[in-house]
Amino acid sequence: MLNVAIVGASGYTGLELIRILHCHPEVAVTCLTSEQSAGRRISDVFPTLRGRCDLVLENLEPVRVAEKADLIFTALPHKAAMEVVPTFLRLGRRVIDLSADYRLSDPEVYGAWYETHLNPANLKRAVYGLPEVRRAKIRGAKLVANPGCYPTSIILGLAPLVKKGLIDLKGIIADSASGVSGAGRSARVDSLYCEVNDGFRAYGVGGVHRHTPEIEQELSLLAGEELRITFTPHLVPMDRGILSTIYAVPHKVTTTERLVELYSAFYAGQPFVRVLPAGSLPSTAFVRGSNFCDLAPLVDARTGRIIVVSAIDNLVKGASGQAVQNMNLVCGFPECMGLEGLALFP
Repeated sequence: MLNVAIVGASGYTGLELIRILHCHPEVAVTCLTSEQSAGRRISDVFPTLRGRCDLVLENLEPVRVAEKADLIFTALPHKAAMEVVPTFLRLGRRVIDLSADYRLSDPEVYGAWYETHLNPANLKRAVYGLPEVRRAKIRGAKLVANPGCYPTSIILGLAPLVKKGLIDLKGIIADSASGVSGAGRSARVDSLYCEVNDGFRAYGVGGVHRHTPEIEQELSLLAGEELRITFTPHLVPMDRGILSTIYAVPHKVTTTERLVELYSAFYAGQPFVRVLPAGSLPSTAFVRGSNFCDLAPLVDARTGRIIVVSAIDNLVKGASGQAVQNMNLVCGFPECMGLEGLALFP
């Protein structure tokens, strides 16, 4: 039995980790931390857990956490994660980090988009945790940088086209819409019900969203050359889910049927990517609560552009579900273990 700790368990991703791991036959959750709710039972913070997980939340003391766990999920904000991850690694613990702290391999890029990195040497140790692209490197890794939610939806949507060199790398556009849970659980005016209900708005416009360099880093590695992307996130008044609509110009004329064949072949054997048949489109409603990414590549016959529509649950495939998928790979468990649940519908 693998003992795991969740550092930052009182946020939405922490709750989702507990929900998923509760059904994992090889895992026991042995430690939960929260700076704001220390001393309270997690089931008092999240009543959905009553009778299933009633652990008392602890203050974050890295050595004490490491004594209780073989593997640690760090579900902390950026900067807070890199303050504790080095201690966990020094004590021989494996870490799945859900923050942004280890996703960018270049410390100067991290510094430009966030702040000065406290332990840049670990950036080279970290493996970017997108299994469909990095599975071999994730197996047995000591530190996995779990991808961001927007990057997951966009990279999976573009990977076949970029890897095969089928599109103009200078003309990629991605419009993505996320549910409000993507903003986290902290109280913020722009996340209040009255601020988001009946509204649909863009934010981080003009290439300033912090997920931009992560998307560009991974797509550039797939392409074998540097690329830039126009990425615009949107906030949609629903709890969870991300729908990305991606536009690209092909090098030569193609058809929807050929694209579906390409994507189906590229993702053959990938348990959590579903390529939809021509004529079908993804919906966040069809992946809600699951670890699936649904993809629909098609051709706009009028303009000749390729359009790819991608749907994930931002809290599952975009965060905690993918983290458990990475844990399974790191620890040698079957990749789908604990993640077999279907989407919640309606």
